[in-house]
Amino acid sequence: MNSIHHRFMGMSTLLLSGLLLNGLVYANVIPHAEQIEKILALKEEPMGVVFEIVTGKSNSLDWALPMVKGYISKLKKRYPEIDVAIVTHGSEQFALTTDKAKKQTKVHSLTQQLNKEGVQLHVCGTYAGWQGFTEEDFPEYVNVAAAGPAQINDYVAVGYSLVIISQPD
Repeated sequence: MNSIHHRFMGMSTLLLSGLLLNGLVYANVIPHAEQIEKILALKEEPMGVVFEIVTGKSNSLDWALPMVKGYISKLKKRYPEIDVAIVTHGSEQFALTTDKAKKQTKVHSLTQQLNKEGVQLHVCGTYAGWQGFTEEDFPEYVNVAAAGPAQINDYVAVGYSLVIISQPD
């Protein structure tokens, strides 16, 4: 019992430290509008762009997805063939569960539209699991990644530019 408690406390401390470190990293991030302008000013088309949405507020996709859709439109106008992905891995991802489709029609229809345009939207399976959700709780137009941060790292590793959406500018 004692070793379970120590293991739990160690994992909790590690998780909390990671979240605090991420908060410090996010505090020093260039605002997303500026990031988009820098990408649009490039002479050559980038490999792709991955948008990271993590706000911790359940209704954030109401404003974040339309904002990202606008950014994607600008990117596609400048670079018609650019690959784009979205990863959401905070509490906002639960607006995309199948049981919220009728209550969150705007978010679900925008996700479907983006999907038809070739934009893959990922949610974090690890965080979903911690909250009691499984892959089956999300519709087929939502990709459940094993871990949202790892999915982002995979995109960045192959050359995608990361744009972090944390709050409206």
